Amino acid sequence: MKHDLAREPSDDKGLDSPTQKRWQLEQLVAALRVSREETHSIRRDGEARRAPSREALQAILDGLTEALFPRHYGQFDLDGENIDYFVGNRLSIALDGLCDQVHRAALFIGDELTAGFRRDDAIDLTRRFASQLPDVRGLIISDLRAAFVGDPAARNFPEILIGYPGMTAIIHHRLAHILHQLGARLVARLVAEIAHTRTGIDIHPGASIGSGFFIDHGTGVVIGETAIIGDNVRIYQAVTLGARHFPTDDDGHLIKGDARHPIVDDDVVIYAGATILGRITIGRGSTIGGNVWVTQDVPRNSIVTQRRPATSQAKWPAPSSASGGAPVPRGSH
Repeated sequence: MKHDLAREPSDDKGLDSPTQKRWQLEQLVAALRVSREETHSIRRDGEARRAPSREALQAILDGLTEALFPRHYGQFDLDGENIDYFVGNRLSIALDGLCDQVHRAALFIGDELTAGFRRDDAIDLTRRFASQLPDVRGLIISDLRAAFVGDPAARNFPEILIGYPGMTAIIHHRLAHILHQLGARLVARLVAEIAHTRTGIDIHPGASIGSGFFIDHGTGVVIGETAIIGDNVRIYQAVTLGARHFPTDDDGHLIKGDARHPIVDDDVVIYAGATILGRITIGRGSTIGGNVWVTQDVPRNSIVTQRRPATSQAKWPAPSSASGGAPVPRGSH
């Protein structure tokens, strides 16, 4: 992507001009060349390739969203005679663009084993992605219904679909997760970062999320790569599903892709500011209170809250070796 920097008109030309000498550009350019090509090189050998475009991917995401929900994100005046034409047009443009970005991303990485490196592979990957869009729409509808049921402030579906940041984030994630599963991981990660920029919600495209997922408010939510979330889960702002430690191999290098994030079973509610770390399981039907720190398994149907002071003189909850909160079975006191 080319950027033109605004500048005042100048008669200075070349590296011998007063302006160039003022900033010592000859030495600076040379030093950056040494860093780029020798001491700190991160580029693979071979032909330089263009990176995938975030701007293009944003347009592709908008087109896919319009195809999934044409009357909400597309055109309000669509009817039975022209709606299919509109959807087909949006899909054609978006899928052509996505295929180009998948192919470009694979070439940019420079590994022939990367999905989409060959043009025919990129076409096949995009076709498989497209085949899953009807199922994805069904999942998104389940998320929409969960938001309507779970938020007393929600008055109707359109309000949630076009106005809730959590809805935007989950639409982007559903699409990014397919791309991640198909091997287009750089494109998937860029899609996730577009959602992060738009909503303040950071969901790694590798995270597996079941149906009926609702993020209320959403700012500051972080969900890691290997997290697994069941059906009908509701979380609030500033929740972290993160890793507690990072395993290394015999040479001290991080093991990539190791399962290190939580498993959240069905029908769990996690309130604002909760931090859940490591490959632990939050049992089905449990409630995690706000601002607790959980690092061990939580049994089914538990309520985890901050520990109360043991005496009236205590100012802060006593720390727990298991977590920042104490699991309490439902119905107990």
